[in-house]
Amino acid sequence: MADLSQEEWAAQLAKDENAFLLDVRTEDEVAEGYIPNATNIDIHLGQGFLDELEKLDKSKSYYVYCRSGGRSGQACAIMNSVGFEKAYNLEGGFMNWQGEVAGE
Repeated sequence: MADLSQEEWAAQLAKDENAFLLDVRTEDEVAEGYIPNATNIDIHLGQGFLDELEKLDKSKSYYVYCRSGGRSGQACAIMNSVGFEKAYNLEGGFMNWQGEVAGE
């Protein structure tokens, strides 16, 4: 797992052709806005979160975010433990995101 600053995360995401954007917030949080092209899997689903992870391609690079960076850090650690080698946590999360936002 790597914790990346907002700038590092956005720059790496922009040039990564194998990127998958993962939002681990709740549905209510997502309804307030999200980073375009993100897929939402709520980390609070517990086993359901793990079940959804198992459907994903482990060869991709995962750019993971939540509201402030805590849950996404946990998600990256979980992902690493089940075989995802490239999981990048957005430090400061969505509340500090300066890039494009959809769904507001």
